[in-house]
Amino acid sequence: MRCFISLDIPEKIIKEISKIQNQLPDFIGKKTELKNLHLTLKFLGGVDENKLEKVKSCLEKISFKKFETKIKTIGVFSEKHIRIIWLSLVNCEKLQKEIDNSLKELFKKEKRFMGHLTIARVKKIKNKNEFLEKLNKIKIQKIKFEIDKFKLKSSVLKPEGPFYEDVQDYYLN
Repeated sequence: MRCFISLDIPEKIIKEISKIQNQLPDFIGKKTELKNLHLTLKFLGGVDENKLEKVKSCLEKISFKKFETKIKTIGVFSEKHIRIIWLSLVNCEKLQKEIDNSLKELFKKEKRFMGHLTIARVKKIKNKNEFLEKLNKIKIQKIKFEIDKFKLKSSVLKPEGPFYEDVQDYYLN
């Protein structure tokens, strides 16, 4: 089973993200489907049933307080080769480190983590400079929300796109 650990995005926040997606400059590619918006805290990859039980056990031991996050900026990973358009989420690093530490016997730790939501995948842009100029003009309102749980999810890649299914919820204190 292909698995990852993530934060889901509340419905009211998804509506705000949709408004941002609708302001994106023209590109050839695909906007992330609203039902698939999430913040990946850790990608686990292929996990067999035995390892999955160990993962669940490790994650159940995490004790972490609820916290507030907010969408802060819009950006791309590389201005040279624009492939991903993201929104940054702040204050998620400590939870990610906690998850990473809890799974250190089973998986390599993340080399670098940047809390982000992928809102679009780009295949081609006609004018990169014009695209970046328009992207940088998009104003991000203060979009705050509380994180009260994280999820272990499975992912099945299909021709029409990924299909995610909740495996287990882990509630924060």
